[in-house]
Amino acid sequence: VNKHKPWIETSYHGIITENNNTVILDPPLVALDKDAPVPFAGEICAFKIHGQEMPFEAVVLNKTSGEGRLRAKSPIDCELQKEYTFIIQAYDCGSGPGGTNWKKSHKAVVHIQVKDVNEFSPAFKESMYKASVTEGKIYDSILQVEATDEDCSPQYSQICNYEIVTTDVPFAIDRNGNIRNTEKLSYDKQHQYEIMVTAFDCGQKHATEDVLVQVNVKPVCKPGWQDWNKRIEYRPGSGSIPLFPSIHLETCDGPVSSIHTTTELQTNYIGKGCDRETYSEKSLQKLCGASSGAIDLLPSPSTTTNWTAGLLMDSNDIIFKFDGKQGAKIPDGIVPKNLTDQFTIALWMKHGPSPGLRAEKETILCNSDKTEMNRHHYALYVHNCRLVFLLRKDFDRADTFRPAEFHWKLDQICDKEWHYYVVNVEFPVVTLYMDGTTYEPYLVTNDWPIHPSHIAMQLTVGACWQGGEVTKPRFAQYFHGSLASLTIRPGKIESQKVISCLQACKEGLDINSLESLGQGIKYHFNPSQSVLVMEGDDIENINQALRKVSYINSRQFPTAGIRRLKVSSKVQCFGEDVCISIPDIDAYVMVFQANEPKITITGMDHFARPAAQFESERGVILLPDIRIVSTVTKMEHSVDLREHNRANKQVIVEEMLHNLDFCDVLVIGAELDPEQECLELDHGELRGKHLDATNSTAGYSIYGVDSMFSYEQVLRQLRYRNWGTSATSDRKFRVKCSELNGRYTSNEFNLEVNILHSSNANFMEHVNHMIVQPQFLQSVQHPEGSVSAVHSSVVPSMATIVIIICVSVLVLVVTLGVFRLRTARQHGSVGHEGAKESEMDWDDSALTITINPMEKYEKPHRTEEESEEEDIDDEEEDTTSAESDDSEEEEEEEEEVIVQKGEKQNATRQEQL
Repeated sequence: VNKHKPWIETSYHGIITENNNTVILDPPLVALDKDAPVPFAGEICAFKIHGQEMPFEAVVLNKTSGEGRLRAKSPIDCELQKEYTFIIQAYDCGSGPGGTNWKKSHKAVVHIQVKDVNEFSPAFKESMYKASVTEGKIYDSILQVEATDEDCSPQYSQICNYEIVTTDVPFAIDRNGNIRNTEKLSYDKQHQYEIMVTAFDCGQKHATEDVLVQVNVKPVCKPGWQDWNKRIEYRPGSGSIPLFPSIHLETCDGPVSSIHTTTELQTNYIGKGCDRETYSEKSLQKLCGASSGAIDLLPSPSTTTNWTAGLLMDSNDIIFKFDGKQGAKIPDGIVPKNLTDQFTIALWMKHGPSPGLRAEKETILCNSDKTEMNRHHYALYVHNCRLVFLLRKDFDRADTFRPAEFHWKLDQICDKEWHYYVVNVEFPVVTLYMDGTTYEPYLVTNDWPIHPSHIAMQLTVGACWQGGEVTKPRFAQYFHGSLASLTIRPGKIESQKVISCLQACKEGLDINSLESLGQGIKYHFNPSQSVLVMEGDDIENINQALRKVSYINSRQFPTAGIRRLKVSSKVQCFGEDVCISIPDIDAYVMVFQANEPKITITGMDHFARPAAQFESERGVILLPDIRIVSTVTKMEHSVDLREHNRANKQVIVEEMLHNLDFCDVLVIGAELDPEQECLELDHGELRGKHLDATNSTAGYSIYGVDSMFSYEQVLRQLRYRNWGTSATSDRKFRVKCSELNGRYTSNEFNLEVNILHSSNANFMEHVNHMIVQPQFLQSVQHPEGSVSAVHSSVVPSMATIVIIICVSVLVLVVTLGVFRLRTARQHGSVGHEGAKESEMDWDDSALTITINPMEKYEKPHRTEEESEEEDIDDEEEDTTSAESDDSEEEEEEEEEVIVQKGEKQNATRQEQL
C-alpha cells in the first residue's frame, strides 16, 4: 500500500555554465519516501518541472535512493537570459508496476544562474573619432572614446582599459577613454595627428578592431581681453589709477556689431560694505552738515558710555555683533522721554535670515515699560525679513485710532550685507531711506493711543525689556546680526543730502577724462560707483573707454586689503544674438597699508602766573603755543651698489598733513570744582570749522573732523579760570588728540600750571632784582642754524627757598665770602674776553643762569609782561642751581662791584638777558 508522499527540499540553487548542459544544484536533487524499502511505493520514478518552456529537464539516476539530476535540454546563452526560476516535484512509482496510485511530493522552487563565458570582444561605438585643439595649450581631455562589450557579466562586459597603439605620439589615454596631449602642440610642426586606439575588457580580451582618432591642431586665436594684469597695486594717496591701461579685445575677425561690458568692484567684505570713514558718528554727522542733537546709542565703551561694555565688538570699525543672547540698557537721561512728532533713527545693519522655523521678532531698538506692564512705546525690529517700526502715541484729546506700525519688505534686510537705514518720522508719516533710496511702507496698521501712567520706561538696544507679565523682568526678542552707528535725533528729521553723505563710499570706480570717451559710448554707474556698465558699437572705442576705467580711494588712511574686480562682456554679431563668448576678467586691486602717522603735541609744558590773572574775567590761556605735528617714517633703498656692505635702507621722516577727529584736555588729579574754577572757550572760535566741544569737570573735549591747524587755533584759545585761588597752588592738565576715532593717537602732552600768591610774588621780585645784574652773564655762542630748546621753568615752593637760604647762611657764608668777592672782581675784568669764547666758562658765583642767545631773534617784539615772566622763570632756575652756596651777604657785596661797571656793558648784557 502506497501510504506516504515523496519528500524533497523546499528550494534549490543551481549554476550552469554558458554553452554547457550540466546544472550543479545545491543541495543535490534527492527525493525520499517513507514507504521504502517497499518496492514501487518506496521508490522514486520521476521528477517533473512546471514552467513555460523551461530549457531544463530532470532525470532519475537511482529509483531506490531517489537521486536525480537536472540538465539543460538545449545550449544556454547568458546574453539571452541570465537566470531561470521554476517549480519541481518528485513522483513515486505507485502501488504496482503500472504506476497506479502514485503520489507526488510538495512543490520546490529551483533558481538557476547562468555563468558567463568571455566570448565577445570589446567594440567601439564610433568607427572614427575627430577633435580639434589650439596650439600651445595642455588639455586635460581632448576627447573621449568609448567601447562596449556584449558579454552579460560585469567581469567580461565592462571595459577596464584603453591603450594607444600608435607609438611616438604626444598623447595619452586614461582608463575612461579620455585622450589628452602630453606636450604643447605646434601648428607649424604638424597640422594633424592620427592615432589608433584599442580597448580591453576586464577579462583582458582586446577589441577585434582598433579605432582611428584624428586630432587637428589649430593656430592660436582666442576671443577675449588681452594685455591686462591680474594684480593692480594701489598705494594710499595715489588718487585715481587706471585698472587696465593697455587692454584690448581680440575677436578673431568675428563680425562684431556691438559690445556690452560690466565692470564690478566687489567690496562687500571691507568694513560696512565698502571703505568708509571710520570716524565716530558724531564727527561724521558734523562733517556731513547734519543738524546737531544726534544721540549715539552704540558708542565705544568708556567711563561715561559704559552700557556697551558687555557687547561683542569689532573695535576697528565700532561694529557690535549680537548673537541672540545680549542686549544693552540705555541709562535714563541719555534720550529724552518726549521725542516729539519729528525725529530720526539711523543705523548700519547686517542681518541674515532668522534662525529656526518659527521666526521671532528681533529687536533693534525698543522703549518699553520698566516695571509692572509690558507696553512698547516705540520700537524698531525685524520680523520675517521685514523691517517694522512701532510708534504708540500717548493719549490726548483725540481718542482715535492712529497709525502705529509701519512695515517695509525689502530683500536687503536678510541678504547678510551691510546697509544704511534711516527712519524719518514726521508723524503720522514715516519714511525709510535705505542706502540713500526712499521706500514707503507697504503696510501701515492703526492702534489706540497709550494711556498715560506713572510707570518709568526703559530704552534698550539688541533686545526689548519685558517689565511686566513675567515673574522677573528680563530681556526678550533678541537680535541676531551686526549693528553700528545707531543714533536717534529728537525733534528733527534728516535731509536726503545728509543721508547720502553719511552712507557714501570713499572708494569706487571712476573714469578719467569723461570728455575723451569717444562718440557712441554709453555708460552708467550705480549709486555707490561699484558697478560701471559701458556699451558701444566700435571695438576700438570700447578699448579706449575701458583703458580709462580707474580705481579711486579718497581716504588718507584706507583699509588695506584686496578688492576683487570682475569684467563680464557680451558681444553681438550682425543678425545673431551672441556670436562669440568672451571670458570674464577676474582681477583684484591690492590696497597697501598707509604709513602710520606719529602725532606729536609740543608746547610750553610749565608756567606760573599771579593769582590775579587766574581770577580775572578772561582767565589764563592754557596752551598759547601748542603745536600739533604728524610725521611718517619711510624706508628708502640705497641705489649705490658699491655700498652693499652698509645698510641698504635709509630711514626718512616726513611731515604730513591730515585731519584729527578729537582732542581732549583732561584734568590730572582731582576734578575741577565748579564753585571756583572752570575751563572756558569762546564758541565763536568754532565758527566756520567742522568742530564742536563739550565741557565737564573732568576736562574739555573738542571733536569733529578738521585739520590739525584748526585744532591748534581752537586749543590756543582755551582758558583756565580760578576765582578761588587761595585753595589752589597748582593744576595739571593732559592733552591728547586722535585721528580716525582712536586708530592713531598722539603723545600725552602734560602741562603744569602754578598759581603765584602774593607772598611768592614779593619774593620773586627780590630775586629778580639780583638777576638783572649783568656781571654774572656770559654769552654762549652757537653755530648758525641751531634750534633753541624748549625752556621749562621750575617754580620752587616758599618753604624750599627758606630752607636753602638758611643752610647756605649757616654753612658757607664765612668760608666763601672773601673768595666770592675776589672771583667777582676777576670776572668783571675779563667779561668781554669770555664773551668771545666758544665754550661757556662758569664761575663760582651764587647765580648760574642758562640763557638762549637765539631768543632775541625768535621773539624780537616781546611784550613787557612776557619779559617779566621770563625774568621770573630764569631767576627761579638760578636760585635752585645755587642752593648749595648762596647767601644774602654775598649778594650785597656783589652789588657794590656791579655799581663800578660801565653803563654800556650793563645795557648790552641786559639786552641779552
